[in-house]
Parts: sequence; structure tokens; C-alpha cells
Amino acid sequence: MRILIIEDEPGIANFIKQGLEEESFAVDVAYDGSSGLETALSGDYDLLLLDWMVPGVSGIEVCRRFRKQNTETPVIFLTAKDTVQDTIFGLQAGANDYIKKPFAFEELLERIRVQLRPKSGEYESYTLGDIVLDTRTHQVFKGTEEVFLTQKEFALLEFLLRNRGHVCRRTQIIEGVWDIHFEYNTGVIDVYINALRKKLRLEEPGPHIKTIRGVGYIVREA
Repeated sequence: MRILIIEDEPGIANFIKQGLEEESFAVDVAYDGSSGLETALSGDYDLLLLDWMVPGVSGIEVCRRFRKQNTETPVIFLTAKDTVQDTIFGLQAGANDYIKKPFAFEELLERIRVQLRPKSGEYESYTLGDIVLDTRTHQVFKGTEEVFLTQKEFALLEFLLRNRGHVCRRTQIIEGVWDIHFEYNTGVIDVYINALRKKLRLEEPGPHIKTIRGVGYIVREA
């Protein structure tokens, strides 16, 4: 899951970014409204965290312009503006939620999870053969046996299963899981793929992660 933070205070932005990355989110940060809007419209984000009082284009205007082109991606305002009128104004601009500063990170995290739930109101789970990945409990099972993955292993497996049936290019993986957007040695992906194969016994002829040489990976059933 990819989140964009538009926040002009580096301390707050970095605090939120670090906390979300520890929860296996990929996070980008923009420090003003203009670049934030451009990034939001050009990137494939699952959620936006938006400060009202950012330099340049205001957070309210960012939300309005973003909503004209994207009506689906959740937007959560993070702001010190705390009157009832401010809250209503923010929601009317197109925000899905409104959190007043200061806030507890645990509350922010839960509100993010609420916005990222499928429309059915249930958390998503993904399956591959006898493997089940549960995003709510952050658990992975092979049959009845729980398999303990690191945060990056879990995020990588979720990324592959979310894109099941499609080849995941190495650049897509490094951007979606590691949040790296520049030329980078993607050999680290191979290490984690091998760890997943070993821990989950993902080898042919059963469910497996197939290597597409020179391109990336795809998960396949038996």
C-alpha cells in the first residue's frame, strides 16, 4: 500500500513516514501544495495524508483539484484548524476524514486502516493454494501452520498476491515495496523472493513464484 504525505513540517512528516513504514506501507512526502498535487496526480497512491496549511497551493485547494480527477483515493486531512466549521469545510472539499493536531499515531493508523478497508467493510485476505495472507491480523498461514515473515517479506508477498495474474516488474516491486524511485540495485528483491520460497515452500509443481528472466516475477497456482 502506497501513501502520500503532503506536510510542510519535516518533523511531523518524518515521524508519520517512519511509523507507517514500520507498518509496511510505502510512503512518499511532499512539502508544499503544488508539488504535492502534482505527485498525487502522477502517482498510484492508495491514500493521501494532507495538511491544510501547506505553502503554495493550500491543502483545501489540493483536495478540490485532486477530487476533480480522482474520486476514489481516500484523503485524510491532518491540521491544527480545529473548529466544527473547519471540519465541515474540509469534508465538503472532498476529504474522507479529518484529524486534528496534535494526534496519537495509533489513532491515525487505525483511521488509515478504516479508509483502506474494501467497500464490503471487511479486511482483505489473499490466497495462493493453501497459503492465506490476512491484512487485518498481519498473519500468513500455510494450511493450519502460521508462517512468520518479516515486515518486508509480508509486504512483498502482499504486493505479489495483489497483482496476481500479472508479471510484477522489478522496478514496480522496488517502488511499491521499498519505496525507491531512482536507479537502484534490485538484487535485494532476489534475496526476499528466495526467503519467501523457502519459508512458504513455494516451488513447482505446487503454487510458486515464477521468475520471468530480465523482467520480474509472477505468482502462479500449481
